[in-house]
Amino acid sequence: MASNLWSEDQFSCSVCLEILKDPVTIPCGHSYCLGCIKNYWDQTDHTGVYSCPQCRETFTPRPVLCRNTMLAEIVEVLKKTGLNPPPAQSYAGLGDVPCDFCTGRKFKAVKSCLTCLASYCETHVKPHYEGAAFKRHKLINAIGNLEKKLCAEHQKVLEVFCRTDQTCICVLCIVKEHKSHDTVSAEAERSVKQKQLGETQTEIQQRIQERLKDVEELKQAVESLKRSACIEIKESEKIFTELIQSIEKIHTEVIELIGANEKAAVNQAERRMKKLEQEIAELRRRNAELKQLSETEDHIHFLKNFQSLCAPPEAGDLPSVTVNTDIFFGAVRKAVSELKDHIEDFCKGELVKITTTVNEVAVYSLQAPEPRNRAEFLKLNEVAVYSLQAPEPRNRAEFLKYSCQLTLDPNTANRNLYLSEGNRKVTWRGETQRYPDHSERFDSRSQVLCREGLSGTRCYWEIECSGGWASIGVTYKGISRKGVDRSCILGFNDKSWSLFCSGSSYTARHNNNQTAITALRSPRIGVYLDFNDGTLSFYGVSDTMTLLHRFQTTFTEPLYPGFGLRSGSPVTICQLN
Repeated sequence: MASNLWSEDQFSCSVCLEILKDPVTIPCGHSYCLGCIKNYWDQTDHTGVYSCPQCRETFTPRPVLCRNTMLAEIVEVLKKTGLNPPPAQSYAGLGDVPCDFCTGRKFKAVKSCLTCLASYCETHVKPHYEGAAFKRHKLINAIGNLEKKLCAEHQKVLEVFCRTDQTCICVLCIVKEHKSHDTVSAEAERSVKQKQLGETQTEIQQRIQERLKDVEELKQAVESLKRSACIEIKESEKIFTELIQSIEKIHTEVIELIGANEKAAVNQAERRMKKLEQEIAELRRRNAELKQLSETEDHIHFLKNFQSLCAPPEAGDLPSVTVNTDIFFGAVRKAVSELKDHIEDFCKGELVKITTTVNEVAVYSLQAPEPRNRAEFLKLNEVAVYSLQAPEPRNRAEFLKYSCQLTLDPNTANRNLYLSEGNRKVTWRGETQRYPDHSERFDSRSQVLCREGLSGTRCYWEIECSGGWASIGVTYKGISRKGVDRSCILGFNDKSWSLFCSGSSYTARHNNNQTAITALRSPRIGVYLDFNDGTLSFYGVSDTMTLLHRFQTTFTEPLYPGFGLRSGSPVTICQLN
Protein backbone atom coordinates (compact mmCIF):
# COMPACT_ATOMS: atom_id res chain seq x y z
CA MET A 1 0.00 0.00 0.00
CA ALA A 2 2.92 2.27 0.84
CA SER A 3 4.17 2.06 -2.69
CA ASN A 4 1.00 3.72 -3.94
CA LEU A 5 2.05 6.90 -2.13
CA TRP A 6 5.17 7.12 -4.25
CA SER A 7 5.14 8.88 -7.59
CA GLU A 8 7.06 8.14 -10.73
CA ASP A 9 8.86 11.45 -10.25
CA GLN A 10 10.65 10.14 -7.15
CA PHE A 11 12.31 7.40 -9.20
CA SER A 12 12.87 9.38 -12.41
CA CYS A 13 16.19 10.44 -13.84
CA SER A 14 16.36 14.27 -13.74
CA VAL A 15 18.22 14.23 -17.06
CA CYS A 16 15.93 12.14 -19.28
CA LEU A 17 12.86 12.54 -16.98
CA GLU A 18 12.05 8.83 -17.35
CA ILE A 19 12.07 5.92 -14.84
CA LEU A 20 15.65 5.09 -13.85
CA LYS A 21 17.39 2.56 -16.06
CA ASP A 22 20.51 0.92 -14.58
CA PRO A 23 20.44 3.49 -11.73
CA VAL A 24 23.72 4.80 -10.34
CA THR A 25 24.22 7.11 -7.38
CA ILE A 26 26.99 9.73 -7.55
CA PRO A 27 28.93 10.99 -4.47
CA CYS A 28 26.44 13.83 -3.68
CA GLY A 29 23.64 11.25 -3.31
CA HIS A 30 21.61 12.00 -6.44
CA SER A 31 20.77 9.11 -8.73
CA TYR A 32 20.67 8.95 -12.53
CA CYS A 33 20.45 6.50 -15.35
CA LEU A 34 23.90 5.14 -16.02
CA GLY A 35 23.76 6.22 -19.67
CA CYS A 36 22.43 9.71 -18.88
CA ILE A 37 25.08 10.72 -16.35
CA LYS A 38 27.82 9.13 -18.45
CA ASN A 39 26.79 11.21 -21.51
CA TYR A 40 26.43 14.32 -19.38
CA TRP A 41 29.98 14.01 -17.99
CA ASP A 42 31.40 13.10 -21.40
CA GLN A 43 30.42 16.62 -22.60
CA THR A 44 32.59 18.25 -19.91
CA ASP A 45 35.40 15.70 -20.01
CA HIS A 46 37.79 18.25 -21.52
CA THR A 47 37.54 20.49 -18.44
CA GLY A 48 38.41 17.79 -15.90
CA VAL A 49 35.61 19.05 -13.62
CA TYR A 50 32.39 17.05 -13.24
CA SER A 51 29.21 18.34 -11.55
CA CYS A 52 25.83 17.06 -10.45
CA PRO A 53 23.05 18.21 -12.84
CA GLN A 54 20.80 18.91 -9.84
CA CYS A 55 22.89 20.37 -6.99
CA ARG A 56 25.87 21.44 -9.11
CA GLU A 57 28.38 19.91 -6.66
CA THR A 58 31.66 19.34 -8.47
CA PHE A 59 33.94 16.30 -8.41
CA THR A 60 37.55 15.82 -9.33
CA PRO A 61 38.60 13.36 -10.64
CA ARG A 62 35.63 11.84 -12.47
CA PRO A 63 33.76 9.50 -10.09
CA VAL A 64 33.57 5.84 -10.94
CA LEU A 65 29.98 4.86 -11.71
CA CYS A 66 28.58 1.70 -10.08
CA ARG A 67 25.08 0.31 -10.49
CA ASN A 68 22.91 0.90 -7.41
CA THR A 69 21.52 -2.60 -7.04
CA MET A 70 19.10 -1.80 -4.22
CA LEU A 71 17.59 1.15 -6.05
CA ALA A 72 17.31 -0.93 -9.20
CA GLU A 73 15.38 -3.62 -7.30
CA ILE A 74 13.03 -1.05 -5.75
CA VAL A 75 12.33 0.41 -9.18
CA GLU A 76 11.52 -3.05 -10.55
CA VAL A 77 9.15 -3.76 -7.64
CA LEU A 78 7.43 -0.41 -8.06
CA LYS A 79 6.98 -0.97 -11.78
CA LYS A 80 5.05 -4.14 -10.98
CA THR A 81 2.94 -2.70 -8.12
CA GLY A 82 2.16 0.58 -9.92
CA LEU A 83 3.17 4.23 -9.53
CA ASN A 84 1.28 7.48 -9.18
CA PRO A 85 1.32 9.47 -12.46
CA PRO A 86 4.01 12.12 -12.73
CA PRO A 87 3.10 15.82 -12.68
CA ALA A 88 1.69 16.99 -16.01
CA GLN A 89 4.24 18.63 -18.26
CA SER A 90 4.04 19.63 -21.90
CA TYR A 91 6.73 19.31 -24.50
CA ALA A 92 8.20 22.49 -25.93
CA GLY A 93 6.43 23.55 -29.10
CA LEU A 94 6.86 26.31 -31.65
CA GLY A 95 7.44 29.58 -29.80
CA ASP A 96 8.09 27.87 -26.41
CA VAL A 97 11.38 28.00 -24.51
CA PRO A 98 12.81 24.45 -24.25
CA CYS A 99 14.44 23.14 -21.08
CA ASP A 100 18.23 23.25 -21.38
CA PHE A 101 18.69 20.08 -19.25
CA CYS A 102 16.22 17.72 -20.91
CA THR A 103 17.73 15.20 -23.28
CA GLY A 104 15.92 13.85 -26.31
CA ARG A 105 12.57 15.55 -26.70
CA LYS A 106 12.62 18.57 -24.41
CA PHE A 107 9.89 19.74 -22.05
CA LYS A 108 8.69 23.33 -21.98
CA ALA A 109 10.75 25.52 -19.66
CA VAL A 110 8.84 27.32 -16.90
CA LYS A 111 11.71 29.32 -15.36
CA SER A 112 14.98 30.87 -16.50
CA CYS A 113 17.89 31.50 -14.15
CA LEU A 114 19.77 34.77 -14.73
CA THR A 115 22.66 33.41 -12.69
CA CYS A 116 23.00 30.10 -14.50
CA LEU A 117 21.83 31.62 -17.80
CA ALA A 118 19.77 28.47 -18.40
CA SER A 119 16.09 27.59 -18.61
CA TYR A 120 14.42 24.72 -16.70
CA CYS A 121 11.25 22.65 -16.90
CA GLU A 122 9.19 21.89 -13.79
CA THR A 123 11.36 18.91 -12.92
CA HIS A 124 14.81 20.41 -13.51
CA VAL A 125 14.02 23.68 -11.76
CA LYS A 126 13.34 21.93 -8.41
CA PRO A 127 17.01 22.07 -7.22
CA HIS A 128 16.78 25.87 -7.40
CA TYR A 129 13.97 25.75 -4.87
CA GLU A 130 15.43 22.99 -2.67
CA GLY A 131 19.23 23.33 -2.81
CA ALA A 132 20.99 25.86 -0.58
CA ALA A 133 23.55 26.56 -3.33
CA PHE A 134 20.81 28.05 -5.52
CA LYS A 135 19.18 30.34 -2.95
CA ARG A 136 20.82 33.47 -4.38
CA HIS A 137 20.07 32.60 -7.99
CA LYS A 138 17.50 34.86 -9.64
CA LEU A 139 14.63 33.02 -11.31
CA ILE A 140 12.28 34.66 -13.79
CA ASN A 141 9.57 33.36 -16.10
CA ALA A 142 11.13 31.41 -18.94
CA ILE A 143 12.63 33.56 -21.68
CA GLY A 144 14.71 32.73 -24.75
CA ASN A 145 18.05 34.09 -25.96
CA LEU A 146 19.60 34.25 -22.50
CA GLU A 147 22.96 34.98 -24.11
CA LYS A 148 21.62 38.45 -24.82
CA LYS A 149 21.59 39.02 -21.06
CA LEU A 150 25.39 38.89 -21.07
CA CYS A 151 27.74 41.77 -21.75
CA ALA A 152 29.44 41.06 -25.06
CA GLU A 153 32.69 42.57 -23.78
CA HIS A 154 32.98 40.99 -20.30
CA GLN A 155 30.56 38.03 -20.45
CA LYS A 156 28.91 39.27 -17.25
CA VAL A 157 25.19 39.63 -16.61
CA LEU A 158 23.72 42.96 -17.73
CA GLU A 159 22.28 44.49 -14.56
CA VAL A 160 23.18 48.20 -14.80
CA PHE A 161 21.73 50.93 -17.07
CA CYS A 162 23.86 53.78 -18.41
CA ARG A 163 21.65 56.86 -18.79
CA THR A 164 24.43 58.73 -20.59
CA ASP A 165 24.59 56.20 -23.43
CA GLN A 166 21.06 54.82 -22.94
CA THR A 167 22.27 51.22 -22.89
CA CYS A 168 22.44 48.21 -20.56
CA ILE A 169 25.89 47.35 -19.15
CA CYS A 170 27.53 45.01 -16.63
CA VAL A 171 29.30 45.95 -13.40
CA LEU A 172 32.72 45.82 -15.09
CA CYS A 173 31.59 48.35 -17.70
CA ILE A 174 31.09 50.91 -14.91
CA VAL A 175 34.75 50.74 -14.07
CA LYS A 176 36.00 50.89 -17.66
CA GLU A 177 34.04 52.07 -20.69
CA HIS A 178 31.30 53.88 -18.75
CA LYS A 179 33.37 55.38 -16.00
CA SER A 180 31.99 58.74 -14.75
CA HIS A 181 28.73 58.11 -16.70
CA ASP A 182 25.32 58.46 -15.07
CA THR A 183 24.54 54.85 -14.17
CA VAL A 184 21.76 53.26 -12.12
CA SER A 185 20.59 49.76 -11.50
CA ALA A 186 18.44 48.20 -14.16
CA GLU A 187 15.67 47.89 -11.60
CA ALA A 188 15.79 51.63 -10.78
CA GLU A 189 15.74 52.62 -14.44
CA ARG A 190 12.91 50.14 -15.03
CA SER A 191 10.78 51.90 -12.42
CA VAL A 192 11.32 55.24 -14.24
CA LYS A 193 10.63 53.75 -17.65
CA GLN A 194 7.67 51.85 -16.22
CA LYS A 195 6.06 55.15 -15.26
CA GLN A 196 6.64 56.52 -18.76
CA LEU A 197 5.28 53.28 -20.17
CA GLY A 198 2.17 53.68 -18.05
CA GLU A 199 1.65 57.20 -19.38
CA THR A 200 2.08 55.98 -22.96
CA GLN A 201 -0.34 53.12 -22.34
CA THR A 202 -2.86 55.57 -20.92
CA GLU A 203 -2.47 57.80 -23.99
CA ILE A 204 -2.81 54.80 -26.33
CA GLN A 205 -5.89 53.54 -24.51
CA GLN A 206 -7.39 57.03 -24.70
CA ARG A 207 -6.63 57.13 -28.42
CA ILE A 208 -8.14 53.67 -28.84
CA GLN A 209 -11.34 54.91 -27.21
CA GLU A 210 -11.33 57.97 -29.48
CA ARG A 211 -10.81 55.82 -32.56
CA LEU A 212 -13.53 53.40 -31.45
CA LYS A 213 -15.83 56.38 -31.09
CA ASP A 214 -14.81 57.56 -34.58
CA VAL A 215 -15.43 54.07 -35.96
CA GLU A 216 -18.88 53.97 -34.39
CA GLU A 217 -19.72 57.41 -35.74
CA LEU A 218 -18.48 56.35 -39.18
CA LYS A 219 -20.59 53.20 -39.04
CA GLN A 220 -23.64 55.27 -38.21
CA ALA A 221 -22.79 57.78 -40.95
CA VAL A 222 -22.29 54.97 -43.48
CA GLU A 223 -25.65 53.44 -42.54
CA SER A 224 -27.26 56.85 -42.81
CA LEU A 225 -25.57 57.38 -46.18
CA LYS A 226 -26.77 53.98 -47.41
CA ARG A 227 -30.33 54.73 -46.35
CA SER A 228 -30.19 58.19 -47.90
CA ALA A 229 -28.61 56.85 -51.11
CA CYS A 230 -31.28 54.14 -51.34
CA ILE A 231 -34.02 56.74 -50.98
CA GLU A 232 -32.37 59.05 -53.52
CA ILE A 233 -31.90 56.20 -55.99
CA LYS A 234 -35.57 55.32 -55.73
CA GLU A 235 -36.62 58.96 -56.09
CA SER A 236 -34.20 59.46 -58.99
CA GLU A 237 -35.52 56.32 -60.67
CA LYS A 238 -39.04 57.67 -60.24
CA ILE A 239 -38.06 61.04 -61.75
CA PHE A 240 -36.15 59.44 -64.63
CA THR A 241 -39.05 57.05 -65.23
CA GLU A 242 -41.36 60.05 -65.51
CA LEU A 243 -38.82 61.75 -67.79
CA ILE A 244 -38.59 58.65 -69.97
CA GLN A 245 -42.38 58.45 -70.03
CA SER A 246 -42.52 62.09 -71.13
CA ILE A 247 -40.00 61.41 -73.91
CA GLU A 248 -41.91 58.26 -74.90
CA LYS A 249 -45.11 60.34 -74.96
CA ILE A 250 -43.46 62.87 -77.28
CA HIS A 251 -42.17 59.94 -79.33
CA THR A 252 -45.68 58.50 -79.55
CA GLU A 253 -47.18 61.87 -80.44
CA VAL A 254 -44.59 62.43 -83.21
CA ILE A 255 -45.23 58.94 -84.61
CA GLU A 256 -48.98 59.49 -84.41
CA LEU A 257 -48.62 62.91 -86.03
CA ILE A 258 -46.64 61.45 -88.94
CA GLY A 259 -49.12 58.57 -89.16
CA ALA A 260 -52.14 60.91 -89.15
CA ASN A 261 -50.54 63.10 -91.78
CA GLU A 262 -49.83 60.03 -93.87
CA LYS A 263 -53.39 58.70 -93.44
CA ALA A 264 -55.00 62.05 -94.35
CA ALA A 265 -52.82 62.44 -97.41
CA VAL A 266 -53.45 58.84 -98.51
CA ASN A 267 -57.26 59.20 -98.03
CA GLN A 268 -57.28 62.41 -100.02
CA ALA A 269 -55.22 60.84 -102.79
CA GLU A 270 -57.45 57.74 -102.85
CA ARG A 271 -60.63 59.87 -103.17
CA ARG A 272 -58.99 61.77 -106.01
CA MET A 273 -57.93 58.52 -107.69
CA LYS A 274 -61.52 57.15 -107.41
CA LYS A 275 -62.96 60.20 -109.16
CA LEU A 276 -60.27 60.02 -111.80
CA GLU A 277 -60.97 56.32 -112.37
CA GLN A 278 -64.72 57.07 -112.73
CA GLU A 279 -63.99 59.80 -115.31
CA ILE A 280 -61.65 57.44 -117.16
CA ALA A 281 -64.37 54.77 -117.28
CA GLU A 282 -66.91 57.27 -118.67
CA LEU A 283 -64.47 58.50 -121.28
CA ARG A 284 -63.69 54.93 -122.31
CA ARG A 285 -67.45 54.17 -122.69
CA ARG A 286 -67.98 57.24 -124.98
CA ASN A 287 -64.83 56.37 -126.91
CA ALA A 288 -66.26 52.88 -127.57
CA GLU A 289 -69.55 54.41 -128.78
CA LEU A 290 -67.70 56.79 -131.07
CA LYS A 291 -65.64 53.94 -132.45
CA GLN A 292 -68.78 51.92 -133.10
CA LEU A 293 -70.44 54.94 -134.77
CA SER A 294 -67.42 55.56 -136.95
CA GLU A 295 -67.51 51.98 -138.21
CA THR A 296 -71.26 51.84 -139.08
CA GLU A 297 -72.29 51.70 -142.81
CA ASP A 298 -75.71 53.12 -142.11
CA HIS A 299 -75.44 56.78 -143.12
CA ILE A 300 -78.75 57.75 -141.63
CA HIS A 301 -77.88 56.18 -138.26
CA PHE A 302 -74.48 57.94 -138.30
CA LEU A 303 -76.03 61.36 -138.98
CA LYS A 304 -78.78 61.01 -136.36
CA ASN A 305 -76.34 60.08 -133.55
CA PHE A 306 -73.42 62.23 -134.60
CA GLN A 307 -74.67 65.37 -132.86
CA SER A 308 -75.17 63.73 -129.47
CA LEU A 309 -72.07 61.52 -129.47
CA CYS A 310 -69.59 64.02 -130.86
CA ALA A 311 -70.40 66.77 -128.34
CA PRO A 312 -67.16 67.60 -126.41
CA PRO A 313 -66.92 65.91 -122.98
CA GLU A 314 -67.74 67.96 -119.93
CA ALA A 315 -64.71 69.38 -118.16
CA GLY A 316 -65.89 68.00 -114.84
CA ASP A 317 -65.25 69.48 -111.39
CA LEU A 318 -61.72 68.07 -110.88
CA PRO A 319 -58.87 70.60 -110.83
CA SER A 320 -55.59 69.87 -112.51
CA VAL A 321 -53.25 67.59 -110.49
CA THR A 322 -49.57 68.27 -109.75
CA VAL A 323 -48.01 65.16 -108.15
CA ASN A 324 -45.10 65.50 -105.68
CA THR A 325 -42.78 62.64 -106.64
CA ASP A 326 -40.20 63.42 -103.91
CA ILE A 327 -42.20 62.98 -100.72
CA PHE A 328 -39.73 63.30 -97.76
CA PHE A 329 -40.18 64.04 -94.05
CA GLY A 330 -36.71 65.59 -93.85
CA ALA A 331 -37.91 68.65 -91.94
CA VAL A 332 -39.54 66.40 -89.33
CA ARG A 333 -36.38 64.31 -89.00
CA LYS A 334 -34.27 67.45 -88.62
CA ALA A 335 -36.60 68.80 -85.94
CA VAL A 336 -36.45 65.49 -84.04
CA SER A 337 -32.63 65.37 -84.39
CA GLU A 338 -32.33 68.92 -83.06
CA LEU A 339 -34.58 67.97 -80.15
CA LYS A 340 -32.30 64.99 -79.39
CA ASP A 341 -29.16 67.16 -79.51
CA HIS A 342 -30.79 69.79 -77.33
CA ILE A 343 -31.83 67.22 -74.73
CA GLU A 344 -28.39 65.56 -74.77
CA ASP A 345 -26.57 68.87 -74.35
CA PHE A 346 -28.91 69.90 -71.59
CA CYS A 347 -28.52 66.54 -69.81
CA LYS A 348 -24.72 66.63 -70.06
CA GLY A 349 -24.62 70.13 -68.63
CA GLU A 350 -26.96 69.14 -65.83
CA LEU A 351 -24.91 65.96 -65.22
CA VAL A 352 -21.89 68.15 -64.41
CA LYS A 353 -23.95 69.99 -61.81
CA ILE A 354 -25.35 66.75 -60.43
CA THR A 355 -21.86 65.20 -60.26
CA THR A 356 -20.50 68.22 -58.39
CA THR A 357 -23.42 68.06 -55.96
CA VAL A 358 -23.03 64.32 -55.40
CA ASN A 359 -19.27 64.65 -54.85
CA GLU A 360 -19.92 67.19 -52.10
CA VAL A 361 -21.70 64.51 -50.08
CA ALA A 362 -19.08 62.92 -47.82
CA VAL A 363 -19.32 60.43 -44.99
CA TYR A 364 -16.61 62.35 -43.14
CA SER A 365 -14.18 65.21 -43.54
CA LEU A 366 -10.50 65.08 -42.66
CA GLN A 367 -9.00 67.61 -40.33
CA ALA A 368 -5.70 67.82 -38.51
CA PRO A 369 -5.80 66.50 -34.91
CA GLU A 370 -5.59 68.88 -31.99
CA PRO A 371 -1.88 69.68 -31.34
CA ARG A 372 -0.49 68.05 -28.20
CA ASN A 373 2.96 69.63 -27.97
CA ARG A 374 4.95 72.67 -29.16
CA ALA A 375 6.25 70.90 -32.26
CA GLU A 376 2.72 70.12 -33.39
CA PHE A 377 1.60 73.70 -32.66
CA LEU A 378 4.39 74.98 -34.93
CA LYS A 379 3.03 72.77 -37.71
CA LEU A 380 -0.13 74.86 -37.71
CA ASN A 381 1.82 77.46 -39.69
CA GLU A 382 2.29 74.93 -42.48
CA VAL A 383 -0.31 74.49 -45.21
CA ALA A 384 -1.77 70.97 -45.16
CA VAL A 385 -4.02 69.66 -47.87
CA TYR A 386 -6.17 66.60 -47.22
CA SER A 387 -7.69 64.84 -50.17
CA LEU A 388 -10.01 61.88 -50.37
CA GLN A 389 -9.31 61.56 -54.09
CA ALA A 390 -7.22 58.71 -55.43
CA PRO A 391 -3.65 59.77 -56.30
CA GLU A 392 -2.77 60.62 -59.90
CA PRO A 393 -1.57 57.61 -61.93
CA ARG A 394 2.20 57.08 -61.94
CA ASN A 395 2.66 54.60 -64.78
CA ARG A 396 0.86 53.48 -67.93
CA ALA A 397 -0.79 50.52 -66.20
CA GLU A 398 -2.44 52.91 -63.75
CA PHE A 399 -3.46 55.31 -66.55
CA LEU A 400 -5.09 52.44 -68.45
CA LYS A 401 -7.51 51.94 -65.52
CA TYR A 402 -9.22 55.13 -66.72
CA SER A 403 -9.20 54.33 -70.46
CA CYS A 404 -12.33 55.30 -72.39
CA GLN A 405 -13.66 54.42 -75.85
CA LEU A 406 -13.88 57.31 -78.32
CA THR A 407 -15.28 57.54 -81.85
CA LEU A 408 -15.12 60.39 -84.35
CA ASP A 409 -18.36 62.23 -85.17
CA PRO A 410 -18.91 62.41 -88.97
CA ASN A 411 -21.32 65.32 -88.46
CA THR A 412 -18.39 67.50 -87.28
CA ALA A 413 -15.75 66.40 -89.81
CA ASN A 414 -14.48 68.94 -92.32
CA ARG A 415 -15.11 67.76 -95.89
CA ASN A 416 -11.34 67.43 -96.51
CA LEU A 417 -11.14 64.74 -93.83
CA TYR A 418 -11.78 61.05 -94.47
CA LEU A 419 -12.90 58.82 -91.57
CA SER A 420 -12.19 55.08 -91.47
CA GLU A 421 -11.64 52.06 -89.19
CA GLY A 422 -15.00 52.44 -87.51
CA ASN A 423 -14.62 56.23 -87.21
CA ARG A 424 -11.42 55.90 -85.17
CA LYS A 425 -8.99 57.04 -87.89
CA VAL A 426 -8.96 60.39 -89.71
CA THR A 427 -6.91 61.23 -92.82
CA TRP A 428 -6.57 64.51 -94.69
CA ARG A 429 -7.46 64.19 -98.38
CA GLY A 430 -7.41 66.68 -101.21
CA GLU A 431 -10.78 65.70 -102.64
CA THR A 432 -14.02 66.81 -100.98
CA GLN A 433 -16.00 64.15 -99.12
CA ARG A 434 -19.76 63.97 -99.69
CA TYR A 435 -20.89 64.72 -96.17
CA PRO A 436 -24.44 66.12 -95.78
CA ASP A 437 -24.93 69.63 -94.45
CA HIS A 438 -24.86 69.84 -90.67
CA SER A 439 -24.79 72.73 -88.23
CA GLU A 440 -21.91 71.18 -86.24
CA ARG A 441 -19.57 70.64 -89.20
CA PHE A 442 -16.27 72.59 -89.46
CA ASP A 443 -16.75 74.11 -92.88
CA SER A 444 -13.26 75.64 -93.35
CA ARG A 445 -10.88 74.34 -90.70
CA SER A 446 -9.70 70.72 -91.16
CA GLN A 447 -10.90 69.51 -87.76
CA VAL A 448 -13.15 66.81 -86.34
CA LEU A 449 -14.56 66.14 -82.86
CA CYS A 450 -15.53 62.93 -81.08
CA ARG A 451 -19.13 61.96 -80.35
CA GLU A 452 -18.48 61.44 -76.64
CA GLY A 453 -18.67 64.35 -74.19
CA LEU A 454 -16.50 63.77 -71.08
CA SER A 455 -17.39 65.17 -67.67
CA GLY A 456 -17.41 64.40 -63.95
CA THR A 457 -14.77 61.68 -64.05
CA ARG A 458 -11.23 60.65 -65.03
CA CYS A 459 -10.56 59.62 -68.62
CA TYR A 460 -7.50 58.48 -70.53
CA TRP A 461 -6.99 57.88 -74.26
CA GLU A 462 -4.05 57.47 -76.62
CA ILE A 463 -3.46 58.84 -80.11
CA GLU A 464 -1.12 57.56 -82.82
CA CYS A 465 0.35 60.44 -84.81
CA SER A 466 3.70 59.42 -86.29
CA GLY A 467 4.58 62.52 -88.30
CA GLY A 468 3.50 65.67 -90.05
CA TRP A 469 1.33 68.35 -88.49
CA ALA A 470 -1.53 67.54 -86.12
CA SER A 471 -3.45 69.11 -83.28
CA ILE A 472 -4.73 67.02 -80.35
CA GLY A 473 -7.07 68.60 -77.85
CA VAL A 474 -10.44 68.96 -76.15
CA THR A 475 -13.15 71.59 -76.48
CA TYR A 476 -16.53 72.67 -75.23
CA LYS A 477 -19.34 72.06 -77.70
CA GLY A 478 -19.79 75.80 -78.28
CA ILE A 479 -16.56 76.23 -80.26
CA SER A 480 -17.09 78.22 -83.51
CA ARG A 481 -17.29 76.00 -86.59
CA LYS A 482 -17.97 78.33 -89.50
CA GLY A 483 -15.50 80.41 -91.45
CA VAL A 484 -11.71 80.70 -91.50
CA ASP A 485 -11.37 82.77 -88.34
CA ARG A 486 -8.63 81.52 -85.96
CA SER A 487 -11.20 81.29 -83.18
CA CYS A 488 -12.38 78.06 -84.84
CA ILE A 489 -9.00 76.38 -84.24
CA LEU A 490 -8.44 74.14 -81.20
CA GLY A 491 -6.44 76.08 -78.61
CA PHE A 492 -7.02 79.52 -80.16
CA ASN A 493 -10.03 80.34 -77.96
CA ASP A 494 -11.15 80.12 -74.35
CA LYS A 495 -13.27 77.05 -75.06
CA SER A 496 -10.49 74.63 -76.04
CA TRP A 497 -7.08 73.28 -75.02
CA SER A 498 -4.66 71.57 -77.40
CA LEU A 499 -1.20 70.16 -78.07
CA PHE A 500 0.23 70.99 -81.53
CA CYS A 501 2.60 68.37 -82.93
CA SER A 502 4.79 69.68 -85.74
CA GLY A 503 7.88 67.86 -86.95
CA SER A 504 10.07 67.39 -83.87
CA SER A 505 8.43 70.01 -81.62
CA TYR A 506 5.36 70.48 -79.47
CA THR A 507 3.35 73.56 -78.57
CA ALA A 508 0.61 73.75 -75.95
CA ARG A 509 -2.15 76.29 -76.63
CA HIS A 510 -5.19 77.71 -74.84
CA ASN A 511 -7.02 80.99 -75.51
CA ASN A 512 -4.37 81.84 -78.13
CA ASN A 513 -1.60 81.62 -75.50
CA GLN A 514 1.13 79.17 -76.40
CA THR A 515 3.92 77.33 -74.57
CA ALA A 516 6.82 75.78 -76.48
CA ILE A 517 7.80 72.29 -75.29
CA THR A 518 11.22 70.72 -75.66
CA ALA A 519 10.89 66.94 -75.85
CA LEU A 520 11.63 64.05 -78.18
CA ARG A 521 8.83 63.37 -80.64
CA SER A 522 6.75 60.35 -79.67
CA PRO A 523 4.57 58.50 -82.23
CA ARG A 524 1.96 57.92 -79.53
CA ILE A 525 0.44 60.62 -77.30
CA GLY A 526 -1.48 59.84 -74.10
CA VAL A 527 -4.16 62.29 -72.93
CA TYR A 528 -5.29 62.21 -69.28
CA LEU A 529 -8.32 64.23 -68.17
CA ASP A 530 -9.33 64.68 -64.53
CA PHE A 531 -12.50 66.70 -64.98
CA ASN A 532 -13.24 67.30 -61.29
CA ASP A 533 -9.63 68.22 -60.49
CA GLY A 534 -9.46 70.50 -63.54
CA THR A 535 -6.33 68.95 -65.06
CA LEU A 536 -5.62 68.02 -68.67
CA SER A 537 -2.26 66.30 -69.23
CA PHE A 538 -0.44 65.21 -72.39
CA TYR A 539 2.18 62.43 -72.25
CA GLY A 540 4.69 60.95 -74.65
CA VAL A 541 4.06 57.20 -74.48
CA SER A 542 6.92 54.72 -74.87
CA ASP A 543 8.45 52.41 -72.28
CA THR A 544 7.77 55.20 -69.81
CA MET A 545 5.26 58.05 -69.56
CA THR A 546 6.89 61.44 -70.30
CA LEU A 547 4.82 64.44 -69.24
CA LEU A 548 4.77 66.97 -72.09
CA HIS A 549 2.38 69.56 -70.68
CA ARG A 550 -0.37 69.92 -68.09
CA PHE A 551 -3.22 72.44 -68.14
CA GLN A 552 -4.74 73.37 -64.77
CA THR A 553 -8.15 75.05 -64.82
CA THR A 554 -11.81 74.60 -63.87
CA PHE A 555 -13.99 72.82 -66.39
CA THR A 556 -17.63 73.91 -66.51
CA GLU A 557 -19.03 71.94 -69.46
CA PRO A 558 -18.58 68.50 -71.02
CA LEU A 559 -15.37 68.27 -73.06
CA TYR A 560 -15.20 66.75 -76.55
CA PRO A 561 -11.84 65.36 -77.74
CA GLY A 562 -10.91 66.76 -81.16
CA PHE A 563 -8.19 66.72 -83.81
CA GLY A 564 -6.88 69.02 -86.50
CA LEU A 565 -4.91 67.82 -89.55
CA ARG A 566 -3.10 69.01 -92.60
CA SER A 567 -1.58 66.93 -95.36
CA GLY A 568 0.56 64.23 -93.79
CA SER A 569 0.18 61.22 -91.55
CA PRO A 570 -3.29 60.27 -90.30
CA VAL A 571 -4.38 60.41 -86.67
CA THR A 572 -5.76 57.25 -85.05
CA ILE A 573 -7.57 56.76 -81.74
CA CYS A 574 -5.91 53.68 -80.20
CA GLN A 575 -7.93 50.79 -78.84
CA LEU A 576 -6.87 50.22 -75.23
CA ASN A 577 -8.71 47.00 -74.43
